Order: sequence, then C-alpha cells, then structure tokens
Amino acid sequence: MSEITWTDLDERSVNTARSLALDAVENAGHGHPGTAMALAPVAHLLFQKFMNHDPNDPDWFGRDRFILSCGHASMLLYAQLYLNGYGLEIEDLKNFRKLNSLTPGHPEYLHTKGVEMTTGPLGQGLSSGVGMAIASRYWRNHFDPTAQTGQSIFDNFIYIVASDGDLQEGVTSEASSIAGHLGLANLIVIYDDNQISIDGETNLAFTEDVVARYRAYNWDVHTVELGDDGQVNVLQLIKAINNAKASDKPSFIRLKTVIAWPAPNARNTAAAHGAPLGESETKLTKQKLGLDPEQKFSVPEDVLLYTRQSQTNGSKKHKEWNDKFKIWAKDNAKLSNDFQRLQKNELIQDLESSLTVFETGTSIASRKSGGTILNELSNKLIELVGGSADLAESNGVLLKNASSMQKQNSEINQSSAGGKYLHFGIREHAMASIMNGMALYGFTRPFGATFLIFSDYQKPAIRLASLMQLPVIYVWTHDSIGLGEDGPTHQPVEQLWALRSIPGFSVVRPADANEVSACWIKILEDRKPAGIVLTRQNIPTLDRKLNNSAQGAKKGGYILQDCSNSKPDVILIATGSEIELALLAQKELNSQSINTRVVSMPCVEWFQNESKSYQESVLPKEVKAKIAIEAGSTLGWYQFVGLEGAVIGLDHYGASGKPDLLYKEFGITVQDIVKKAKELKK
Repeated sequence: MSEITWTDLDERSVNTARSLALDAVENAGHGHPGTAMALAPVAHLLFQKFMNHDPNDPDWFGRDRFILSCGHASMLLYAQLYLNGYGLEIEDLKNFRKLNSLTPGHPEYLHTKGVEMTTGPLGQGLSSGVGMAIASRYWRNHFDPTAQTGQSIFDNFIYIVASDGDLQEGVTSEASSIAGHLGLANLIVIYDDNQISIDGETNLAFTEDVVARYRAYNWDVHTVELGDDGQVNVLQLIKAINNAKASDKPSFIRLKTVIAWPAPNARNTAAAHGAPLGESETKLTKQKLGLDPEQKFSVPEDVLLYTRQSQTNGSKKHKEWNDKFKIWAKDNAKLSNDFQRLQKNELIQDLESSLTVFETGTSIASRKSGGTILNELSNKLIELVGGSADLAESNGVLLKNASSMQKQNSEINQSSAGGKYLHFGIREHAMASIMNGMALYGFTRPFGATFLIFSDYQKPAIRLASLMQLPVIYVWTHDSIGLGEDGPTHQPVEQLWALRSIPGFSVVRPADANEVSACWIKILEDRKPAGIVLTRQNIPTLDRKLNNSAQGAKKGGYILQDCSNSKPDVILIATGSEIELALLAQKELNSQSINTRVVSMPCVEWFQNESKSYQESVLPKEVKAKIAIEAGSTLGWYQFVGLEGAVIGLDHYGASGKPDLLYKEFGITVQDIVKKAKELKK
C-alpha cells in the first residue's frame, strides 16, 4: 500500500465541504451543521484516500460500503457525494431538506445515488453495518474460499461513522456484541466522540467507558486524540484506519472531535448540534477557514477538479476488478453462473416444483411445515441466509445441511467463517437490523426467526426495511393464543394488525402446510419485506379436491370453498389456524340452508394489490353478512366486513391454559361463528 499523504489541497477540500454544510443548513433554516463540520476531514479521508468506490457506478459489487449512522448529519455525506461526482450538484445542496429534493433531511436509500442505506433513527446504521459485514463475509467465502485474506476480489470493508447517540441506543450493543463474537474483521466503526447531544453535554446521561465496552465485545480498539489546533488529528486517524484494516477483529476507532469546529462561538455547544449557526457566526467561521465570508455555496475550481478525480480513480479500480473477475469467472464457471443469476435478481427455475406437497389428512404445525419448506428452499438457493434469535428448534428454521457462521477457526461443531446459518442469540432487534444490512449488501435474501410477540422488539428495523423496500423475510411463530400455557406474555393479540399497519410490508398467515409453501414462493418472487406468521399447534392439511388450490394464497385472499349456490348468504373470512373453524362452521351453516362461502386471506396486503374486480369476485359488496375470524385484534377487519358484518377475535390479553380451552373461553369457536352468522342473516 502506498503511503497516504495529506496536503494543503486536502485541507482546502475539507474546508470547502464544511462551508457547503454551513451554507446548506443556513439556507434551509434548519438542520444539523455541527457534526458535518467537525467530521469533514473523516469523510474526505475515506472517500478520497481509503474506500474503493466508483461514483460512475454506485452499485458496483466490489465496492467498500460507507454508512452514516448519525443520519442527521446528512450534509457530511451530501457534500462528499457532490464533491466526488455522484450526481449531486450545487442546486441540490441549495435545496437541502426541501420537498422532492435529492438532499432530504436524512439520507434515503434509492433516492440519492451513493446513499447505502436510509439512516436517521439512531443505532440502525451501525447495526445494519454489521449485517453488511456478515453478508460480505458470506459471499467472499462462497465465491472465493481459498484466497488469502485481502487477496480476493470479493474482499471489502464496511466503514461506519457513528455518534454518541448511536452508542446509547441498545440495538448497537446487541449488534456490536455479535460482531465481536463473529470476528468481523472487515467492519470499521469511527465513533465521533464530541461529548455533545441535543440536551447538552453527554455526561448528563452517558458516562460509561465506551472503549472498555468495545474491548469486552472483542473488538480491536483505537483512540485518536484531538490535534493541537482542536480539529481531527488526521495523521493519527490514518494510522488507526490502517491498523484497523490489518486487524483480525472488527475495529472501533474512538475519534475525539469538537462539534462545529472551527466556529468561534458555536463550537462545542449543544446549539450547534441541530440548528443553523446564524449569518454572523457563519461568516466568522468562513473567515476562520480562510474563505470569503460573503460567498455562498462557493467551490474553488481546483478543489472540485481534485475531489472529482475519484471518478477517474474509481473507474480505474472498477476496470481492474472487472479484469480480475473475468479470470475468476473463467476458472469458476458454476460460481460465475451463480453470480450472474443473483446480479439479475433471478430465482432458479422450477423452484416450486421441487418442494414437498403435503398430504391431505395430516395435521402439522405450520412452524414445522414452514421448516420443511425453508430447508428445501435453502438447499436450492445459496442466497437464502439467516437464522433465529436463539429459538431455532421452536421456530423450525434450523438449516440441517448448512454450517453455522462462526469466527475463523472456531471450535464449534459444524461451523465455518462463511456459514449459511446464523445464531443471532437473544437479540431480536439487532437481528432485524442485521437482516437489513445483509439485504442492502446485495444478493442476499436474509431470514430471521423469533416468536410473533417479539416482533415488538424489531419494529424500528422492520419499519426501515419497509421504507427501503428490502427483500427481508421474518419468520414469526407461536402466532396466537393457540400457543397455550406460556400465557399472555407470549400470546400475540395486537401484533398482526400493528404489523399490517406498516406501509409497504406484507404480513402472511397461511392456513395450512401447502399454503405455507405457496406463500414462501410468493415472498421470494416479490422481493419485498414480509413476515410469515406460523402456528405452534397442529393444523390440518386441507383436502384440495374439496377446496380450491393453495396457489390461490398468492393472491392474498381467495375462495377456499364456495357454497353450492354461487351467490352466498354468508361469507366467512379467516386466516391461519382459524380456517379450520370457518370450514366447520360452513358445514353447519350449509346444513341449515345458509349458503356459506369460506375465504382464506393469508395476506391482506397481497389481496389489496389485486384488481378491484378480483376483490369484488371474492368479497361481493352485495353480501352484507360477512364475518372475519382471527385469534387476535379485530381492529382492521371492518374494512372487509363493513359495519353490517362482524369480527370474531380477541381484543384483550390471553391467559395460560390449553389452546382448545382458551379458544372456547374467549368465544372463538364453531358455535360462536354459526350463531353470529345466523344473527347477520336475519
């Protein structure tokens, strides 16, 4: 590696970036200038001196990744995306935080080229960065397992800039713990230790020894003290990053900074965290930086020429990578085919035909049929990678033919550094955030399993996955009071509709084993965030000679069994284990000459994406007597049954007891359905 130098032109480029951050926040009238100013040398150093990246192709698979975990400091990133030639222009910086601009208040994935993930909720960036590092390790070991460390085209680094706020969030503790356990040596976190937060100095609430904590996590830890002039000590930071890149552990660089440096009055104040410095202070700061205080959004020509060299350098590195890739592809034809398929976002052909078809008359918990299907899919799809939050046997997701990912040379049986199965530990929130990072890295279709009740611990990451439309898959088991004796702490009630309320997210609750199979395929084909919700208790495998094909589940809602008269008097809508109750109630109602249709609705969101004519054919408006049956909150079902219909569910917490007794106790029975249907029919 050639020696990294720091010249006057680098210093001027940094000061230009600081000035752009000042002007953008001032022009917007709001924003977070202080961190963007203080960390400008860090961002410049990474983008100009350390990272392999190509501004002409931000999605190049061989690139290093950069995550601004403290997304409120977005101008730190936007300034670099402009200066490095990712497509942002001065007008975009002038439109900072304005509607429909390419420079929103927090960085947004797929909205602005060069933004690797949507950040803003503190802690998520660092935690998802752990997922990126895991995915990087997995694909490196899949595509090039015999190459020496640092000698593969699939080697890269994940750089993260994090704040005090990120480290106070519990999710980063979970994620950092597992990163240290796995020895993710390609992960480098630069911690901005400026000791300032919105409320004032961090010692109001944050006095722990962060360095000691990260050493305890088994990270390689470095500290970079302030330079003599009060700004980032660049030469020490260069040394720390070089040492981090050579480490066999994840690296944590504690970087001492002064927020809003070099503003003469605003530096080192809480006010500089989240508000413009004001016209007077902005001018004084520019004078300190050796810039014309009257000029706004000014970029010296030689500075832009210098920073835009990353376009040429990036193209050169990319071409060198492509040349090596061609040699690798020639020597590894099968792996190259894998790479090409994944790059096209294609599944393997005839995937569904290779899955088990479950026999009518068998009774099996959908967590178990789900485990069977997941294992069969995993055997076919190298991209399906994941695990459980210490509940593999309960969730049914243990991959029987896969090794678990552990650190290099681990003594744990059936493990490898590139293992396909992840033991997330009891870290539900971090698991969801890590899944986001795995998906963001590329190629990977991550899954993570826990009990449905613990989806509450995952909500912030689920929301971000939905915002970014990432192809992540949550496996949630123990889906209702049907889990029985574990009682109300483990019995989900409000969770299904809470999850359904998340825009862009699909909640999938299959009725039997063959619906489980069809739903898995649909989830994989859609490439959007989804959670598949499965039972602990056994449920019957439906007779598809009497009932319509399980393929109907892919439409989200379908006529499972119609009445002999094509015009029903009553329509019963159910999901999951409650389909059995609906079918039994239908039989009883039909025997009393009440024509009854049963609709299985495993996924409300998929059904709502179907045409209005299809929805009308399944749930005709003229049929007023509609009943939705689900062992959970009734909250959202009225959109389907209307005010003239009814919902049989659970709007209070459960209890500890045998499942059959609980369903009877809480009025979710065949008799209750029949009674309600007859009332509506009158």
